[in-house]
Amino acid sequence: MDKNSIIGFVLIAAVLIGFSIYSQPSEQEQRAAFVKDSTEQANRAKAEKAVKAAEYKQRQALKQKVAEDTTALFHKALVGKAKNVVLSNNKVALTLSTKGATVVKAYLKNQKGSKQFVGHNMADRSGKHDDENGVTLFEGQRQSLNYTLVAKELNISTADLYFTPSAVTDSTVTLTADAGQGKTLVFNYRLGKNYMLHLDIKATGMSGLFDPNASRINVNWHETVRQQERGFNFENRYARLDWKNTDGGTDYLSEASSKQETVDERMDWVAFKNQFFSTVIISKDGFEKGADLESTVYNKESQDNWKVRYLKDFKANMKTAFDPSGKKATELEFYYGPNDFYTLKNVEKESSFDKDLEMERLVYLGWPLFRIINRWFTMPVFTWLTSWGFNMGIVLILITLLLKAITYPMVKKSYMSSAKMRVLKPKLDEATKQYNKPEDAMQKQQAMMAEYAKYGVSPLSGCLPMLIQMPIWIAMFNFVPNAIQLRGESFLWINDLSTFDPIIEWGRTLPVIGDHLSLTCVLFVAAQLIYSWFTMQLQKDQMVGQQAEQMKTMQWMMYLMPLMFFFIFNDYSAGLNFYYFISLLFSAIIMFVLRKTTDDEKLLAILERRYKENKDNPKKMSGLAARMQALQQMQQEQMKQQQNRKR
Repeated sequence: MDKNSIIGFVLIAAVLIGFSIYSQPSEQEQRAAFVKDSTEQANRAKAEKAVKAAEYKQRQALKQKVAEDTTALFHKALVGKAKNVVLSNNKVALTLSTKGATVVKAYLKNQKGSKQFVGHNMADRSGKHDDENGVTLFEGQRQSLNYTLVAKELNISTADLYFTPSAVTDSTVTLTADAGQGKTLVFNYRLGKNYMLHLDIKATGMSGLFDPNASRINVNWHETVRQQERGFNFENRYARLDWKNTDGGTDYLSEASSKQETVDERMDWVAFKNQFFSTVIISKDGFEKGADLESTVYNKESQDNWKVRYLKDFKANMKTAFDPSGKKATELEFYYGPNDFYTLKNVEKESSFDKDLEMERLVYLGWPLFRIINRWFTMPVFTWLTSWGFNMGIVLILITLLLKAITYPMVKKSYMSSAKMRVLKPKLDEATKQYNKPEDAMQKQQAMMAEYAKYGVSPLSGCLPMLIQMPIWIAMFNFVPNAIQLRGESFLWINDLSTFDPIIEWGRTLPVIGDHLSLTCVLFVAAQLIYSWFTMQLQKDQMVGQQAEQMKTMQWMMYLMPLMFFFIFNDYSAGLNFYYFISLLFSAIIMFVLRKTTDDEKLLAILERRYKENKDNPKKMSGLAARMQALQQMQQEQMKQQQNRKR
């Protein structure tokens, strides 16, 4: 690298570093931004509180009116005492309240707690779960589900009604609200063998009380999704509100910022999800067009003193069919469970709605190409290896080995192409030595291509393997953070493969780097640096003239790339960083072995024989090499014409 190039790189680095420092908000600005976020959240909370207060005041007035009139609809159901009914199986325990007749707590059994997690269900900030055998999705006031019936005289809100339980078993319960004079509103719940809860809402003797043009029930659903995993920011990236359109396809609200949207299509289901668990409501008749959906992003710093942190606030206001005559029940189903691909796919079999629900889409596997790789290769192999009882860290190593074995022929082909170019370098230097001027660059390139053609070498043959391997890397980038099987699994020094593995934490979020240093990320970056250095050493021996100078420039870029990866991946899961570390380690070993087992003298002898064969039976260039040569010749002619015009 010449002096000017070095000065240029130093100046670029100085500008980038200076701009980074300049653009970083000061401590006062960070505090102001924090105050602004907190103020906005407080204002939203205040506005919501005001709306709720107004609604509550209106409901109280209606309740008072109904309470004073003993003949009013649901007069008896407005008074009572809330009791809990628990439906339970081997997978889930759901607590229903007789006030409102909805699930007020969802507890998933046999789900490992996120190890060394700070922030959820704690009596103190020690970092230990109070329950490592299960996960509480929600409880208390952080989740609400209210059904509103639009009657002629007043709107009936089920949240205000007290229901009487009957036919109670471990998996079933009937909750009845007495509307007076033989009229009732009945909720029949039935818990399946896994994570599905079925609900029939049926009215008796109430057909004349409702507007015939408003035969629907309003579903108002709200949940503040709690943090379940150690990394708040990382988990927040995967917490979002999803839905399924009846005509096909799924959609979601942006997980990066607060968002409101009115859906102009009918929906089959709506899901409130975090990284590894979801709560889903499914309608047999579908939710009507015009549903209002909202997602509000929470700020981590504003919750530092809370025992439970929350990621996002989700709301869904929807409408579905309701028959006040009681001839047809309003049927809903609920899923309270893990974001496991095969479990979600089996929901269709457990559902009684006979719909193509596509709930497995809650597990994000990437864009179409990467989704295909994960769906039909990564997941089956991962599931098969897991079935053998291997530790999840071993599973990641075995998957890496399998991928390396599959791509080895292409990697070897790529390396041999580079090796051929390396042993031909002296001949290329000799063939191009007369083209030393800058204006001869095109002729020099043509001479090099012609020399390669003589020996049957294609300098582009090493590109395809890299293009094939890159989708695998990206596919794993999408797969590993969504693999619930890694949750709570330890390996070597890693306590939990699904979250970061800090070797040091400083308790304060710093710009770019965060509040910790992840060991697997450091190893990944170190492996990337070593691999980059190793490949550069192999490639620089095959570069000629200006190419060698360009390679020196590329070295700086190759060394800066791992440092950029550090700032990106320091917050990512240890499982993903470990996979990349192992993958690069094996790649370096493969390249090292290929280099040691390649005899340059024998390879050159083979190329010399091929050159003699091509000389005796000359062949024209074909394919991409021929097209590149034609393009270079055309460019050279254009340059000559321009020079002639200048003269």
